[in-house]
Amino acid sequence: MFDYMDCELKLAEAVSRQLNSAIAVSQMAAGQCKLAPLIQVIQDCSHLYHYTVKLMFKLHSCLPPDTLQGHRDRFHEQFHSLKVFFKRASDMLYFKRLIQIPRLPDNPPNFLRASALDEHVKPVVVMANETPEEEETQVESLIEINNAQPVEQQVVEDVFQQTFGPPNGSAIDDRDLQIENLKKEVEMLRSELEKIKLEAQKYIMQLKGQINTLEAEVEEQRKQKQKALVDNEQLRDELESLRKQKLDSEKKEGDYAEMEKKIQATEVRYNKMKEKHNELINVHAGLLRKNADTAKQLTVSQQNRDEVARIKEELEFQMDQVKRESEIKLEEHTFQIEQLKTEVESKKGELARLQQSLANTEQSASTFSSKLTALEGVKDSLQSQLTSRESELSSVKNVAQETESLFNQEQEKRASEIRDLNEKLDKKTADEQKLYQKMLEDQFKIIQGTVREAENIIQDAVAKLDDPLHIRCTSSPDYLVNRAKSAIDSLSFLANGQTKYIQNMTDASDLVGGLAQFAHLAADTIVNGSATSHLAPPEHGDRLVDNCRDCGSQSLQYLNELKDKQTLEGADLTNVRRALQNILGLGEELRPKSLDIKQEELGDMVDKEMAATSAAIEDAVRRIEEMMNQARKDSSGVKLEVNERILNSCTALMKAIRLLVVTSTDLQKEIVESGRGAATTQEFYAKNSRWTEGLISASKAVGWGATQLVESADKVVLHKGKYEELIVGSHEIAASTAQLVAASKVKADKDSKNLGKLQQCSRHVNEMAANVVASTRSGQEQIEEKDTMDFSGMSLIKLKKEEMESQVKVLELETMLQNERMHLGELRKKHYVLAGVFEETEGAVKPVPPQKPEIQKKPQLAQKPNIPPKTDHKAVTAMDKDGVYQAQFINF
Repeated sequence: MFDYMDCELKLAEAVSRQLNSAIAVSQMAAGQCKLAPLIQVIQDCSHLYHYTVKLMFKLHSCLPPDTLQGHRDRFHEQFHSLKVFFKRASDMLYFKRLIQIPRLPDNPPNFLRASALDEHVKPVVVMANETPEEEETQVESLIEINNAQPVEQQVVEDVFQQTFGPPNGSAIDDRDLQIENLKKEVEMLRSELEKIKLEAQKYIMQLKGQINTLEAEVEEQRKQKQKALVDNEQLRDELESLRKQKLDSEKKEGDYAEMEKKIQATEVRYNKMKEKHNELINVHAGLLRKNADTAKQLTVSQQNRDEVARIKEELEFQMDQVKRESEIKLEEHTFQIEQLKTEVESKKGELARLQQSLANTEQSASTFSSKLTALEGVKDSLQSQLTSRESELSSVKNVAQETESLFNQEQEKRASEIRDLNEKLDKKTADEQKLYQKMLEDQFKIIQGTVREAENIIQDAVAKLDDPLHIRCTSSPDYLVNRAKSAIDSLSFLANGQTKYIQNMTDASDLVGGLAQFAHLAADTIVNGSATSHLAPPEHGDRLVDNCRDCGSQSLQYLNELKDKQTLEGADLTNVRRALQNILGLGEELRPKSLDIKQEELGDMVDKEMAATSAAIEDAVRRIEEMMNQARKDSSGVKLEVNERILNSCTALMKAIRLLVVTSTDLQKEIVESGRGAATTQEFYAKNSRWTEGLISASKAVGWGATQLVESADKVVLHKGKYEELIVGSHEIAASTAQLVAASKVKADKDSKNLGKLQQCSRHVNEMAANVVASTRSGQEQIEEKDTMDFSGMSLIKLKKEEMESQVKVLELETMLQNERMHLGELRKKHYVLAGVFEETEGAVKPVPPQKPEIQKKPQLAQKPNIPPKTDHKAVTAMDKDGVYQAQFINF
């Protein structure tokens, strides 16, 4: 279907590329010819989109979301392309006359949420010239053709009877007549039944047409609802703007009050200035009066001056007279002249005093005149300021009058608008109340539909308990426990959704989502409980089935209470929770005993085991160093050389294992950090419990192998053990490290640097293990004494006898080797059983007994550990041929 949709979209894109967007090609004949095939494309794409959405929701209900990531990405690309195509086509006038193109939602459906399927609206394409009556006539014509067949058959039977006579001879029995009558009645009934079917089909077609029209009306109502909501939002915006305007008008009133205050302040300032002006006028008048007094004093001083001048002239005249009289009466009037001189001197003093007072009077007159001029300038400036203030006051009064008139007009206009808006608001409030009631009813209808669907899901799951076809289905207790826990967790979400709906009945999204999740998880728990009971013991199986039935009945009872508004508030999930907890308890009882460890402790166990392994390796290195020091003290010569070679190879092996453990720890941290996401490290280990148990098992095996290798080396150095124990111990620790590498490698990224380091360390561990084997065998060859065979003095019969005895020993050793191999196989099988990995298949496949091995030649003498790695691999290969098998490891 995705490919089909891609082909349709490519066709539409090819047609749109050929059209010229600069002109109206849809109005031209050539353009309409190119656009005509797109009508069929639009019809196909709408159906493909609808069925693709349903299939995607169905797939997401069956498969994990990560598996369908590619499907979601491809659907999103097609969704955006289809939306662009529909928008471009709806803008063309050619399509508007012929077809009604549906509108896709703004965002693609959310497939991760199962309740989003209810929000999906099927895109309906309506043609302008659709005539459903033609289809009905076609159906009628087809049915009439089918009805003609019994008539032809009856005609053929009549012709047969006319030609060959009745089946039982010429006489027709009453029974035959009854049979014929019954046949005719049957045929009539059949024809009536066909007519009824035709009428039913016609009625079904009419009902389908009505359903389509009702769906179109529902879509139109939904659009009107959206439009009403948009109008409501616009009215709210207008009301908000009017509120803002009202606030602005109030603000203007405040500004007007402030302006009036400013005018009052200006008037107060004007009154003060007027008072100041009056004071200045009074001061000026006083100064004028002072000026007049000064002028009077000046006239008086001038009069005094004139009088002095007159007196001077009189004195001069008197002096002249005195001189003339002196000439006449010099002697007689000498004494008088002396007196007159004294009087003249006194008069001169008085004259000087009068002149000085006159000068002072002139100076005061000049200062008064300068002050007068300054006061006249101040008077002029005050008069100019007064005139400017009067003009400003008049302009401010004019502006205030205009503002007051405009404000009164605007206030009257706003009052009328507010009255109109209040009327509209009341109308909208009534409409909103109706819409609110309708929305409440729609929400409750949605809940009822969801409840009915949930009942169908749970009833289908309960029906599986008695379905004989379901007996072959099986499930594990672990998965049942997981499903039961998920169902119990969904109960809290469902109860929360129920509480929210009771508090706010306009939003039922949480309750609908909780119902859908609970129905699927409860049904999944019931189905998996039935599947788990097929493998459980009879007693546990019967109890599990009974609890599943109880869970189904309690769930249906709870859903039945949600159908009615009166019982919805009292609906309780206690019984459902109890039934699910009983199923969870039985699932816990049926789980394998090897999984008794709490999953929360797995992460701590991994860290503890890795730390214990590192500590065991450190202890092994320390013990090997102590053994080397002790060997240097207690032995010498060839034994010292052999012991040092073996212990050095063991030390190198331990260092390689320690490096491998450190690298494995780093890789595990990288895996946990890249895979845990928002979860904690403990949660990641608990989620991947199988892999975690594999790491724990591998870590224990490595630590135990290091301890065994050190004990074997200690015994070999002290000559209390066998060299074969050391070889087997090196093989065992190599196999354990391989198991650790495999367990760490399962979840690692193939491009990880730590993974490459870990593989390199694994190869290095194998090389060091081969060095240990080679050193052990070389030392064994050097230390063991070999008797040289002396064949001198032996006859042919004695040689033959020795040969037969040697063959007997070889057969005995081969038999012992075969028995030991079988014993080793049984031990490994038991080990796998205890590890929880081996599955009993002895009834189906019998084990093949090991074949008798061929007589092998004596292996070549291995060289010292400083030889190239190829020789070590040969040594290991030869060792494998000698009957030592590599330990197998398991990928968890």
